[in-house]
Amino acid sequence: MRSDRVFHAPAGPRRGPTKGRPPRHGAKLTLRDTGSYPEPTFATANDTSRYGRAEAIAFSRMHPRITGRGGWAGHDGPLPIIAGTVIRLQVERLPGDRDPKPVWLWASKPAPDHDAELDHWWSMYLRRFDLEHTFRFLKQTLGWTRARLRDPEAADRWTALLIATHTQLRLARPIAADHRLPWQRPLSPEELTPGRVRAGYRRIHATAARPARAPKPSRAGPGRPKGSRNHVKAAIQPVGKQPSPG
Repeated sequence: MRSDRVFHAPAGPRRGPTKGRPPRHGAKLTLRDTGSYPEPTFATANDTSRYGRAEAIAFSRMHPRITGRGGWAGHDGPLPIIAGTVIRLQVERLPGDRDPKPVWLWASKPAPDHDAELDHWWSMYLRRFDLEHTFRFLKQTLGWTRARLRDPEAADRWTALLIATHTQLRLARPIAADHRLPWQRPLSPEELTPGRVRAGYRRIHATAARPARAPKPSRAGPGRPKGSRNHVKAAIQPVGKQPSPG
């Protein structure tokens, strides 16, 4: 989340004998202005092996000011107040960064129930990078999106096969050798990633058992005549989008 974002506390009761519409937004919290920080509702500190000291503070029941209806087409009435929890995470060190800046997060729950839940939230954010690298490995290396499948059931089967392949690469770590590139640091067998295991697949393939029989020679099918084009159009699957009201 960008450091120039602004959030507001609950408006609270009306102050003084004034008339008119009651306030909708309370005290302002500007992320880059430390003087606007209220008293945090939760604060935790943990020692991590990779990032050193990790300190997190949470401001509960904060909401952004919604000023436009770009995402609220067709909404009748005043724009809603969406309360959540603003989290400031400061770590001691980052790989390649001597002076790490704080990371701001926002959770859709108005307030955590306890300190352990706050630590669980920012820990899940750090796991997001692992998920992104996993999806990139499935797409670029294992060819998840390379197959042009026209049937949703076939796409589900192809996805299941790739998940099984990814699992096999993780299970093969004890018998894989670390074939690393010159700029990669050495890893122990229990730390090898699926990409590093795949780099040493030749050695695994030479020592692994082969329960299946050797393939028999056969001739390819006739297929489509050479030079002809496929005139059967692929079915367009619905994506679930709804047109905006005109």
